[in-house]
Amino acid sequence: MQSLIGTGVALITPFKKDLSVDTEALTKIVHYQIDNGIDYLVVLGTTAETATLTTAEKELVINTVIKANNNKLPLVLGVGGNNTYQVVEELKTRDLSSFTAVLSVSPYYNKPTQEGIYQHFKAIAEASPIPIILYNVPGRTASNMLPSTVLRLANDFKNIVAIKEAAGDIVQAMKLIQHKPEGFLVISGDDMVTLPMILAGGAGVISVIGEGFPKQFSTMVRLGLERKVEEAYQIHYQVADAIDMIFEQGNPAGIKEVFHVLGLCENILRLPLVNVNEDLANRIRQTVKKIVN
Repeated sequence: MQSLIGTGVALITPFKKDLSVDTEALTKIVHYQIDNGIDYLVVLGTTAETATLTTAEKELVINTVIKANNNKLPLVLGVGGNNTYQVVEELKTRDLSSFTAVLSVSPYYNKPTQEGIYQHFKAIAEASPIPIILYNVPGRTASNMLPSTVLRLANDFKNIVAIKEAAGDIVQAMKLIQHKPEGFLVISGDDMVTLPMILAGGAGVISVIGEGFPKQFSTMVRLGLERKVEEAYQIHYQVADAIDMIFEQGNPAGIKEVFHVLGLCENILRLPLVNVNEDLANRIRQTVKKIVN
């Protein structure tokens, strides 16, 4: 899956003041990624506020991204949940012809055992017509998909091709990299440890900060993959403060403020999420100007 090596970005869903989906802004954001070196786009992930979108709005977002992308970059679609049957049904019925892979999060809220997680993804692997990227994010799911479970899945199912690893544990990531089968990709899901993970043998990142600063972050990832360590770390430290800021009061409130400063969309979220406060907005504004100038 060479097309998933490098920098992917988890696209936001921009909203208008009336809280409807802003397709014009979404088109601009997609073009901004294409023009600034991003390698692939992730549609309807957590950052897209997918949990607050209706079925019709999800279709609108998908169709808008497909049209704006115009076959320029590979697309990954978020298809996950804590109802295994529902995820399987979506994979069987949805037209996935425009997508390179699906990104599927480990079940949240239910807190399944490791065997439950394995059986969930077994069912998904048997149903999916396209490759699958596992997504481990214990901070949101309340359960950690252990390396032993990931490796079991990677070895048992050829269409499970990668994991977005966002446990925030570099040692866990290194265990995955050390023991993974050939061709399986370990992708960072944590912007701050992206470069260390790449240098340890990771394949890149699915990023939030990367969509705000696509030129800088994709260059850092590329330099890391080329083992140009000093140059890569120069960029890492240039954007490190911004990474902390965009997650300080929740995602995607921070990155939407970045886009607002860049003039690409309004900083509007749907409840229960709310905007960053004025203090953080000011700090983000100053930091954006430093990075892009």
